[in-house]
Amino acid sequence: MSRSVIISMLISLLLLVACNNTAPSTLTTEVVGKQVSVKGGSYTDVSVAELQAMLANKDFTLINVHIPFEGNIARTDLSIPYDQIEQNLDKLPDKDARIVLYCRSDRMSNIAAKTLVGLGYTNIYNLDGGMVDWEGAGLTIAR
Repeated sequence: MSRSVIISMLISLLLLVACNNTAPSTLTTEVVGKQVSVKGGSYTDVSVAELQAMLANKDFTLINVHIPFEGNIARTDLSIPYDQIEQNLDKLPDKDARIVLYCRSDRMSNIAAKTLVGLGYTNIYNLDGGMVDWEGAGLTIAR
């Protein structure tokens, strides 16, 4: 091969590498949620897309409060029945730690969120629409 062909190939290769976007893709959904005021404070309802964004850099405890058990979203940390959340406070992190709750439809997780806020927990999130909306978005539940 001639020297000019090799140089042309090297330049082409460098251009290809320079133009290639090698930065990892990240979810751009900002977690804003919707504040829900309850006696003692408030908690935040988050959408499926917002929970996905949160899971990308997981820094919270994810708790399934649905009974009877119907499966878990991946990376669930605990399963505590919504009506037994108060009896299981020893399993929860500090009252200021971020906790995300979910159930099948969000009825039970809303009850659990209200209970925790009433007990002084300050960083509670709830998956709006629960596992129904999660699966509706094409995401899986481990059964």
